[in-house]
Amino acid sequence: MSVRSDQAAPEPGVCPHFPFADRPGISLAPEYAGLFADEPLVPVQLPNGRQALLVTRYSDVKTVLADPRFSREAWRNGTLFARDNSALALVTSDAPTHTRRRRAVQHWFTNRSAERARPRVAAIAARLVNDIAASDSTVDLISAFTTPLPYQVICELLGIPVDDLDLLLPRVTVMMSAGRFPADEVAAAHQAMYEYFFGQLAARERAVAAGEAGDDLLTGLLTAPEESRLSTQEIAVFGFGLLMAGGETTASHLAMCVLQLLRRPTLAESLRRDPAAIPAFIEEMLRWVWFAGTGGQPHVVVAEVELAGTVIGAGQVVVPLTDAANRDPEVFAGAEEFRTDRTPNPHLGLGHGRHMCLGAAHARVELQEGVAAILPHLGRMELAVDESDLDWRDGMFIRGLWTLPVRPC
Repeated sequence: MSVRSDQAAPEPGVCPHFPFADRPGISLAPEYAGLFADEPLVPVQLPNGRQALLVTRYSDVKTVLADPRFSREAWRNGTLFARDNSALALVTSDAPTHTRRRRAVQHWFTNRSAERARPRVAAIAARLVNDIAASDSTVDLISAFTTPLPYQVICELLGIPVDDLDLLLPRVTVMMSAGRFPADEVAAAHQAMYEYFFGQLAARERAVAAGEAGDDLLTGLLTAPEESRLSTQEIAVFGFGLLMAGGETTASHLAMCVLQLLRRPTLAESLRRDPAAIPAFIEEMLRWVWFAGTGGQPHVVVAEVELAGTVIGAGQVVVPLTDAANRDPEVFAGAEEFRTDRTPNPHLGLGHGRHMCLGAAHARVELQEGVAAILPHLGRMELAVDESDLDWRDGMFIRGLWTLPVRPC
């Protein structure tokens, strides 16, 4: 699959290729927002030539994500980015497989467990920010802050050495490609990631046999009761899946939060005066940010269903777009305005239904604590380049920036 940054925007009445070309910016590109506002079901052609419908309305996206008449397992044409189906334990499965797998790990990702982790998350964020504040030169906030924060948290949960991130992060980048990297690099990254996590599991099996079991998630899955235990293959997939999902998405989103605050110093000052408003800011950012470069996972209709007043027959492929649903004026008053006082804010930024983000509670804690840690210092930082010169990620599943350089001011 190839995604070109110079690809023209889709024209009305023309069946465009999807994923669409990337555009710079935090928010949904205006030309795409306009298209989605006009059409509840947008016909497109996927990279393998298959025709599909992009689902853009809030209620319809929720239906696709929650109704069993829409199957992810029935889509057998690969993902829209470099991860393959075998490396996505939850994203590409339906009940009962999805139910069994999610139940095996769910208790590690409750609201209570996220709150227990909050002091540790805050401590990591504070240490990283203090290092940045001590510098008197230009610093890349992505490499120095927004990436290490969530990845260190997930490494501690998985029980893998933080120092191994130097080895793992380049593989993560390749596996999150949506056309940026060639097939041989993608295959090599998959193989290396499997080998790393199978090695981690083998080491834990030896530790368990020696009576030296750890308290990390991988050990917990290996030693679960037999009736609920996942296979070694499933645990390895969960391992690198959680590393990627727990790191890449939060790292990119935290960078967008920081950029938004750098662009809006009045908003940053308001949050400094009232830190209790940070959670509402995070929720609006989860609604506002144009997040997934490839939209959602393709679903196949397995029984006739109605969407947007249209009866859709079995076999039709649909792609639910949460980014478009989060702009639905029927749900969000002033949907094209960024409002930190928006309440209620029932956005779909973390998914919905059976495919709600497994780590949603942890992601919220990391975003809240990350913003809280850096806010006091933002008044003494400025972008080190013009905003028009920021290096936006192109041809990747998760949108965002490659670098976010700031300097003291």
